[in-house]
Amino acid sequence: MTGVPTTGQDDRPGSAVFRVLLRMEIHPGREREFEETWLKVGDAVTGNPGNLAQWLLRGEAGEKEAEGSVYYIVSDWTDEPSFRAFESSEAHVRHRELLHPYRGAGSMMTMNMVYALRGAGAG
Repeated sequence: MTGVPTTGQDDRPGSAVFRVLLRMEIHPGREREFEETWLKVGDAVTGNPGNLAQWLLRGEAGEKEAEGSVYYIVSDWTDEPSFRAFESSEAHVRHRELLHPYRGAGSMMTMNMVYALRGAGAG
């Protein structure tokens, strides 16, 4: 098994992907609204030329169940400067404003992909 530095776009070596992981605690009963709004405003992120992809994931049942649900948003970027430029843009400010009413708490982590190993099930 060999891993290679990757751009995340294919298996060819290249510059490492810059990944952002957001953890969001959503107010109880507002999960469906949050999901629908996230989907509607997602192009604010994916429409940016520096964005490679993004995903919305919901935590396992029971995670913060009494206080709402925990969601994770993962976005991959061509590089950190592209993400930072987006982060300070008017498009991002508007994106955050639309999602903010659903959020109780949250955190952000950033990282650089070092290796990507493609699994057998990926084809």
